[in-house]
Amino acid sequence: MSSRRELFRRLGGHPPTRRPPWTAADFAAGCTGCAACVEACPEGVLKLGAGRLVELDLSSAGCTLCGECASRCEAGLFDGAGPAFPWIATIGEACLALAGIHCRSCQDACEPAAIRFRPAPGGVALAELNSQRCNGCGACLAPCPSQAIQLRALSTKESPRHA
Repeated sequence: MSSRRELFRRLGGHPPTRRPPWTAADFAAGCTGCAACVEACPEGVLKLGAGRLVELDLSSAGCTLCGECASRCEAGLFDGAGPAFPWIATIGEACLALAGIHCRSCQDACEPAAIRFRPAPGGVALAELNSQRCNGCGACLAPCPSQAIQLRALSTKESPRHA
């Protein structure tokens, strides 16, 4: 049922539903909707969505990977063994630096320093993302004034650093 709902969300132009850090693809099957992780989240990036399933909302802040959600989960659905998220950031063509505008909002918000700006002789420094450093926290999304940053699924070759 949840995969059908996800398909309709995507067809309707909605972004995919994102789940909390360190949770597996079958998170929805085990989540009880108790909201203990939502209440524990100091960043306020977790919320109860459809069917009382916990969703990650990175529209106003990123996840600091503090682990409070994992420590409070009554169902034991969090697994800290692998990467926190199955995605990393990508910087698209809407980046203001590509239009010659000085902007480093994403770099300033990126705690793991995965986003850097490469100097361009005679021009504006251009953004570069180090996929090995990006932990998928989403802290770069909200401050980007042009919404040039998206999250994309990790390929099997990529392995972000563990938080």
